[in-house]
Amino acid sequence: MPPRRSYDQYCSAARALDVVGDRWTLLIVRELLAGPRRYTDLHADLPGVSTDVLASRLKDMERDGLTTRRRLPPPGAAYVYELTPHGHALLPVLQALGEWGQPALGERRPTDAVRAHWFALPLLRALEGEGLVEVRLEEGDFHLHVGAGSGAVYGDGPAPGEPDALLVLGTETCTALARGEVGVAEAVRDGRITVSGDGTLAKALREA
Repeated sequence: MPPRRSYDQYCSAARALDVVGDRWTLLIVRELLAGPRRYTDLHADLPGVSTDVLASRLKDMERDGLTTRRRLPPPGAAYVYELTPHGHALLPVLQALGEWGQPALGERRPTDAVRAHWFALPLLRALEGEGLVEVRLEEGDFHLHVGAGSGAVYGDGPAPGEPDALLVLGTETCTALARGEVGVAEAVRDGRITVSGDGTLAKALREA
């Protein structure tokens, strides 16, 4: 592989950007925070990226120790990409970027793609505690591992097992949460989020 481009600056921020500063890299990390993903799944959930660029970024990320690639056992027999602990450590970086970018989110443009699980990181920022949370939106369902120190922090579809809390909300409310216009507790009190479940998280949200 060609040598990695560098800013050649003796600065930790510059060194970090040597690794994650290329277009699409951090968004690939966002997708892999859901756990192992196939190349075709990544391409489907990164609308706008070309196959060549995605393949190149994944090779760079593997070289730089952010991801690994492994083959699933039969009958799957497909290759999947997953984050290393070094790559997973970018979660707070993505969270900080998401919070910083809230004012720029604005109204959804006609050309803007959207996936239900892209609301996972804003919701993770808004929820406190630990536990499994299932979220139901018009665009689809996803689940969150609130307080997860490692491994998948969210995933598509219903929760794998009994969730500690089930949140049902409209896209408008979820968008307001993503833009920082409303908090989860406030939306629950206003009836914009319906909470069910007997877990600690569900009880805390209903009592907030």
